[in-house]
Amino acid sequence: MLLDLHQSWSWFVIFANALAGCWALAAHRWTALRTRALWWFIVAAEVTVFVQVAMGVGMVAGQGLVAPKFHMFYGFVAIIAIGLIYSYRQQMEKHKYLLYGFGSLFIMGLGIRAMLVATRV
Repeated sequence: MLLDLHQSWSWFVIFANALAGCWALAAHRWTALRTRALWWFIVAAEVTVFVQVAMGVGMVAGQGLVAPKFHMFYGFVAIIAIGLIYSYRQQMEKHKYLLYGFGSLFIMGLGIRAMLVATRV
């Protein structure tokens, strides 16, 4: 059950971060897109990563499943990337939409890579 949810949720993680990244990059170009809803959506997209990793940890620790090589690595790198993006928000204030745009797309890419690694087994 948890494995099916983990696999299905991965698509949500990827698409949410892709949409957040595209929205933030578009907001860099068009000021009309710079709304409070963008920031709430980015937070929601980033929270999906934490939920995904928590489910994965639950499967490994609680159900004794063995994750494919490097699969967990990409999940934890995504969490680290979220922390780095957040920590650079003050220094990159003039370019915050680019930071969050490319950062969200990077997180999306990590999700895709984690899925590809998981399907090779």
